[in-house]
Amino acid sequence: MSQINPNLALTPFMLKYQQVMSYIFLLFAAFLFFNIDNETWVIIKSSVADAYINVTSFVAGTLLIFFFLEKFFNIDLNKLLSNRPKLEVFVSSALGSLPGCGGAIIVLTQYSRGKISFGSVVATLTATMGDAAFLLIAKDPKIGFLIMITGFLVGFVSGILVNKIHGKSFMKINGCDIIRLNSKPSNYKASKTLDIFWIILLIPGIVLGVLSAFQINLEEYFTNELIEDPITFFGFFAGSLCLIMWIIPVISGLKYSPSKSDENIIRRTVADSNFITTWVILAFLAYELTVHLGNINLEAIFQSYFILLPLIGTIIGFLPGCGPQILVTTLYLNGIIPLSAQIGNAISNDGDALFPAIALHPKAALIATIYSGVPAIIVSYAYFFAFEF
Repeated sequence: MSQINPNLALTPFMLKYQQVMSYIFLLFAAFLFFNIDNETWVIIKSSVADAYINVTSFVAGTLLIFFFLEKFFNIDLNKLLSNRPKLEVFVSSALGSLPGCGGAIIVLTQYSRGKISFGSVVATLTATMGDAAFLLIAKDPKIGFLIMITGFLVGFVSGILVNKIHGKSFMKINGCDIIRLNSKPSNYKASKTLDIFWIILLIPGIVLGVLSAFQINLEEYFTNELIEDPITFFGFFAGSLCLIMWIIPVISGLKYSPSKSDENIIRRTVADSNFITTWVILAFLAYELTVHLGNINLEAIFQSYFILLPLIGTIIGFLPGCGPQILVTTLYLNGIIPLSAQIGNAISNDGDALFPAIALHPKAALIATIYSGVPAIIVSYAYFFAFEF
């Protein structure tokens, strides 16, 4: 696979977006601190621990494998896909369907160099579910892989149709000048010692995550007189570390971005896992605390608009970034919204891959997003009327 262009991963718009979200989080944390009770504190600890043990361990393990394959089995997509338009769309859709946004960003890198068609961009953005895929696969593997396959097939068909309608030269650009002019390298210097400590914590985290996946009540087997609920304590500590390691550089306007000449698999794994963990924690807390503090019956509210839920899920998918999509997935996993809404969101959302797409070519990004919404509505409502209505 081609190397991910580091410039694509860091734009002023993306930095500003992350800074705003981090400040919102800090305000939310301050509000909780001054209004917290024991029951709320238990919910917070459990949510952070659950995010780390059941999601972060899985995410980090997957990213380690993904980054290892990317670095040591580098393949030139341009040579592989040269003069093979259908294979180009097929591979682009396959890369987009991979958990996370790395595969989609690889495709966007090729698009920025004028090497692939706009149909391939539509294919990968339609197929990608972003970081929400990690959460869904960790919590419900069967549905997670089903949606990955669905996204891949829908993306492939969409890409082929776009190229048939518009031709391969439609929206095609050359060079990365737009990105280079509008991005800046990060001067964030990560602590290697802290990264190693993070990896050390990950080892028992993966073990606990596997045991938890088999529905084993870990607290029964790890009793401790000094610490109440030691597994929850460990997950809360490790999850809080992920959150702190992500938020400190972001509020300073800095974000780690590895260069081609000095890519560190561990650093990239830590940085990306911390980002995903933070959003998962926020999604879990948003759901749990809304229900607890507001005494709101979200299921009853959504049931009132049941027929609109696939459309609502699709529209939320238009929002850039993985945070809103992780929240939708959290609602699905808690039985608040139906699978059709999750399908619509998974197909329409572009995850973090939308940021470099906007920076590359705003018009192309808008058109690609709209195009991904059309099959999202068709497939989600087809499932809705076939199995849920």
